Amino acid sequence: MRSKITVWVFGDQLNTSFSALQSAQPTTHRILMVESQQKLESRNWHVQRAHLHIASMHRFADALTTKGYEVDYRKASSFSQGFLEHCAEFSPSEVIATEPNSRSSRKLLASLDVVTLPSNQFLCHPHDFADFTTGRKSFKMEDFYRWQRKRLGYLMDGDDPAEGQWNFDELNRLPPPKPGTKIWPSPPVSSLDNTDHEVLEQLPSRVFGATPVGIWPTSRSEALRRLDHFIENVLPEFGPHEDAMTTESWHLAHSMLSPALNIGLLHPREVCDRAEMAYREGKVPIQSAEGFIRQIIGWREYVWNLYWKEPETYASLNYLDANAPLPPLFTDASRTQMNCLSSIVTDIHDRAWVHHIPRLMVLGNFALLTGINPQQFTQWMWDSFVDAAEWVMVPNVIGMSLYADGGIMATKPYAAGGAYIDRMSNYCKSCSFDRKKRTGDDACPFTTLYWDFLLRHSEKFAKNPRIVTQVRAAQKLSDGNDVRIRAQYVMDQIQLGNL
Repeated sequence: MRSKITVWVFGDQLNTSFSALQSAQPTTHRILMVESQQKLESRNWHVQRAHLHIASMHRFADALTTKGYEVDYRKASSFSQGFLEHCAEFSPSEVIATEPNSRSSRKLLASLDVVTLPSNQFLCHPHDFADFTTGRKSFKMEDFYRWQRKRLGYLMDGDDPAEGQWNFDELNRLPPPKPGTKIWPSPPVSSLDNTDHEVLEQLPSRVFGATPVGIWPTSRSEALRRLDHFIENVLPEFGPHEDAMTTESWHLAHSMLSPALNIGLLHPREVCDRAEMAYREGKVPIQSAEGFIRQIIGWREYVWNLYWKEPETYASLNYLDANAPLPPLFTDASRTQMNCLSSIVTDIHDRAWVHHIPRLMVLGNFALLTGINPQQFTQWMWDSFVDAAEWVMVPNVIGMSLYADGGIMATKPYAAGGAYIDRMSNYCKSCSFDRKKRTGDDACPFTTLYWDFLLRHSEKFAKNPRIVTQVRAAQKLSDGNDVRIRAQYVMDQIQLGNL
């Protein structure tokens, strides 16, 4: 058997345009894909997340076979065991791979002497990010976003941003429309086939959540169909209500493309190109095109690069000394009377997904206010979301949601009371708690805990210009002591699953 170069493709690199596959040929290269039992059994994954990864790997392997490649799709006890078995059988002349998307995988490839090629899966490689940070004493996502716009050319008219503004946030913060006044286009759904059923039958018994029904694309063709649907039917409506939450629609006008992007079925450049084209053709208003492109080239790429910029110890940070365990409501929605949390946890059980505002301003906000341990909350988020990855969850939970990094990623903690949730959702209208009250049996836990949070951490936030006004307001409360007493009761009951 003639020796070939092996290209090792990981389950989140499913695209023939990525570095190691870009110049590969069936006559000279063989493909290795390893399904690691150790990885599958390492966490309590949501069934839809596990299914997405494994089913997509199978379909990508089939697509490569159709192109003429010899694909060694190997089920093994671990990634390293699969690699060793492959080398023993095929004696490749060399093994190459695109840089993996996690620290652990990069360490593994280095230990196995696998040659890695710089990743082109994102639009800003860490080497490019180093150019951005050089000479800056501090920086924030907005600085990075504008730098990205200029270097990538999206929504630019020469040297100026399209329509004279860098962002249109003020137009994109509307609450949900009145009930029955809006129809949100539903995403296309694919029927499950034999591959899907075989994958589901072989998943570990410890997976949780509702069985998939075809919402999440597991092939390149399905992902492109979802992209077409979003650009043509959804993107025009995306901007204004992108921060809204409503029980009337679990998806609103969100793209839901992150799972396909994060495993490589779509490339961020083609997604942004389509959004830009729709705007230039007059099919999409600037606030929707800009808001969406900012999520891709701004937020997503910024998070990716912070993951690599910060040391590995970043994941263990706990600036606010938050040590409360994860309460029962995160695994059982019936263990809380708070309508917002019950609805969102139910949505996660059903589809392994909610959009960014329920994640940040309800789930993350709640974990912040109640002092849940950052590492436990990170693990739960990583296990539970269909688009989760270490590089996504660590910066977003440790940095943005829980302020556990002390302000490296976010300039203030994203803390809010019941008033914010009421303004941006319809959850409060059918809730047994009163979002206007901070004390009393029917006081909204978010409102109580928000004021208590400011009092608890007043020393740490006293010099933060973005939150000091709220801290001073908390210190002037006439019922501050009652708030503290009520907050302790609320946190105790939450841990018992009684509130």
